[in-house]
Amino acid sequence: MTAPLVLVHGFWHGSWCWSEVLPHVVAAGRRAVAVDLAGHGLHARRPGWFVGRSASPEAVSTDVSPVAEVTLDDAAELLTSQVERVGGGGPVTVVAHSAAGPVLTRVAQRTPELVAHAVYLSAYMPASGVPAVAYTRMPESADGRVAPLLRDDPARTGALRLDLATDDPGYRHRLYEAFYGDVDPVLADAATGLLTPDGPLGIMLGTTTLTDAGWGSTRRTYVVCAKDLAVRPALQAKLVAEADAAFPHNPTSVVTLDASHSPFLSMPEEVAEVITPLG
Repeated sequence: MTAPLVLVHGFWHGSWCWSEVLPHVVAAGRRAVAVDLAGHGLHARRPGWFVGRSASPEAVSTDVSPVAEVTLDDAAELLTSQVERVGGGGPVTVVAHSAAGPVLTRVAQRTPELVAHAVYLSAYMPASGVPAVAYTRMPESADGRVAPLLRDDPARTGALRLDLATDDPGYRHRLYEAFYGDVDPVLADAATGLLTPDGPLGIMLGTTTLTDAGWGSTRRTYVVCAKDLAVRPALQAKLVAEADAAFPHNPTSVVTLDASHSPFLSMPEEVAEVITPLG
């Protein structure tokens, strides 16, 4: 029997973002489930300023996040438990979007027997010992649209924070451009309403030492989003090149979508066509 698919969203999103993809996958006869990343979805905790207990402008930039203690270890432990449950202890194919990439990498390194195929959808796929956050500071990320949206000092608050309570139309338009540039505006507006403001900085700070017997032995596919303004195509190419240089015996398969950062909303059928055969 083909391994089930486990779909993992990126920062600020939730398992809901796969709702347009899942029907196509299931209709093709593949078992699949979407799960929440640590600090997100049903595991999210919203800061006081966002829920109205503290409404001062300063609080947006200074309130310590309720998910500040979430680490890459925590996220990997949660995803491992989800994978074990879905697969019944057997291997599954994991599709990770954006900042879920380093979590998938940690799980595949520690328990490669649980990951039949690691799929990175415009995701951070960090090299051995390199934190994902380092890639946001590289030249390949210089023109990314997410960093200017952040509304805090991550070292102080413990989170990468979006000001989702703002009524500034310019900010909201820039958020739309960064994440949903080719998504129908009505659908993008609905998705924006489901975002949570804080992404745990600890997930981006953690590192994983990669080995031939661990992550290096796992089959992997990278799905490039050619119009991505969040994880830029040049950075996506760098991530693939680094992985292939480190593990040339197990090269990365690459598929390209002519999409922005959120193809699960702009072209869900095409995403399903890519990931459904990967076992």
